[in-house]
Amino acid sequence: MAQDPPVPGPGRVTSLHLAPATGEPTLRVAEARAVAGRGLAGDRNYWAGEGPRPRRRGAGRASGVCDVTLIEAEALDALADEHGITLTPAECRRNLVCRDIRLNPLVDQEFLVGGVILRGLGLSQPCARLEQLVRPGLIRGLLHRGGLRAEVVRGGTIRAGDRIVPRPHHAWPLLPAVPARFP
Repeated sequence: MAQDPPVPGPGRVTSLHLAPATGEPTLRVAEARAVAGRGLAGDRNYWAGEGPRPRRRGAGRASGVCDVTLIEAEALDALADEHGITLTPAECRRNLVCRDIRLNPLVDQEFLVGGVILRGLGLSQPCARLEQLVRPGLIRGLLHRGGLRAEVVRGGTIRAGDRIVPRPHHAWPLLPAVPARFP
């Protein structure tokens, strides 16, 4: 069975973007405060409710936790080269635009962005809403390279230029052994 190639790295954050409310344009910022279990302060996806964020919130993308979204700058380059669609980092509506790191292999993995620890939750596939907000053709052009949805495990400040480094397996806590159930 084929395996994904190793994740090259370290990558880096080339730009950060926040949208104050759903459907509003994303604004480029120099830094963003990441809060564990809540997201990026000032962003549309920030959980400001009481207690921890609900694990399931609704239909579609909102069905799971999504504190931060990331996309590879190389995916935006490929969209322009292969489909003739030029999309600015702000137009892609992802919080972090990254370079020199593959994001798809980071699903179910922890990784560092500067001093912040994120955990990849799932791929951020392009949706009809993104196409409506930006331009037609995005779904086909960004399929399987639309980025990554992640949650904040340990908060802090994320800045443009921060390194993105997958956490080595030996840095993960060991899980307790599960007793075998054999007859």
